[in-house]
Amino acid sequence: MKNLNLPSVSKKNIAIQITNSAERAIRQGHPWLFENGITQQSHQGKTGDLAVIFDKKRKFLGIGLYDPSSMIRVRILRVLKPATIGQPFFEEKLNAANQRRAPLRDATPKTTGYRLLNGENDGMPGIIIDRYAETAVIKLYTPAWVPHLRDVVGALESISPAKRVVLRLSGSFNKNPKGFNHTTEKEKSISSKPSYKKSNQIKPSGFGLYDGMILVGEKLNAPIIFRENGLKFEVDPIHGQKTGFFLDQRDNRARVEALAKGKRVLNVFSYTGGFSIYAARGGAKEVVSLDASQPAIDAAKRNFSLNFENTNRHKGVVGDAFEIMSQMKKQNHFFDMVIIDPPSFAHNKSQIDGALRAYKKLTRLGVSILAPKGVLVQASCSSRVDTELFFDTVHLAARQAGRPLIEIERSSHALDHPIGYPEGEYLKCLFADVR
Repeated sequence: MKNLNLPSVSKKNIAIQITNSAERAIRQGHPWLFENGITQQSHQGKTGDLAVIFDKKRKFLGIGLYDPSSMIRVRILRVLKPATIGQPFFEEKLNAANQRRAPLRDATPKTTGYRLLNGENDGMPGIIIDRYAETAVIKLYTPAWVPHLRDVVGALESISPAKRVVLRLSGSFNKNPKGFNHTTEKEKSISSKPSYKKSNQIKPSGFGLYDGMILVGEKLNAPIIFRENGLKFEVDPIHGQKTGFFLDQRDNRARVEALAKGKRVLNVFSYTGGFSIYAARGGAKEVVSLDASQPAIDAAKRNFSLNFENTNRHKGVVGDAFEIMSQMKKQNHFFDMVIIDPPSFAHNKSQIDGALRAYKKLTRLGVSILAPKGVLVQASCSSRVDTELFFDTVHLAARQAGRPLIEIERSSHALDHPIGYPEGEYLKCLFADVR
């Protein structure tokens, strides 16, 4: 790992006492202690210091990473049983996560792109690690991990060695590098999903860290090629959305492949064409990728070329999803399958109603351009939108459009995106025949 001037963790842990409701939440497995759950603490402490949480009987309850700049004041690493936090502890966590992914890594055809560590859901709140072939990408959602970064990289090299390790920082690091504010929401934007955007390379508080930094290994001069269920995809882990690819939809892409034979397929919010490539391998006779980002569509075309000699079945369209689908409706341009995988419309409670309106509009547009007996595939990636409410909203919109749905399947998270607590569940997807 590069020689970085990372901050040190205080040798003096912060002692914290909490409310009864906060104690109940922690005992039930919730990985966060919020600011308003603290009744007393020994001293202020620095970002990344270790905080020891005591219950109402003043017995050990948990230990975690302290972040004075966040409403999530402590991200909890261990509950009920005391632990020494350092590289051996992180090795233990990563080894458990690595073993959970064994069925995925060992599958035939081999998959070399997957999430190795899923943050809170794997007992490491505020950090994720994705693998793309021989490159690992660490993404931090809180600066509390910065003082522990060297130990995390050491643990990664011990458990799942990679030739290259890339560091990604959540957008809030760049918005307020001095204050180190953060967010844990998914970072898809509503208007577009740019494929390869330039990194701002902002260096927070002299630590020498920036988004897209190479921590281990050689400089990356071209996109990485990885495999997913035998298909090839390129990824830019330096500038791409999230860590470069939407790994969480792998299983749903495979479901699309199984349904695509002989169909004309429209992939809305296509990003770099994941669903499109699977549909083509499944035998779709026509595939249209629609996204607001020209770089994303260009990458989708390259991904198509990586897997098929004949690329005539694939067409990329750049534009606003709502506008283009409306135009297709007016032009009587119909499809046998419409896939709608939009960004997260609800980052907080105040945005839920707007998100539901957007889902309704997308459903109405989607079914309006589906041929008789067509298939609708519609997903939501917002944890703020309740799962049943999402499905009910899609069904209601389809009925109101005069195209009621007959469900084929509902799906949730893949093996490498486990759910460890209620807010950790965000992905839901509906597969349905349209009457």
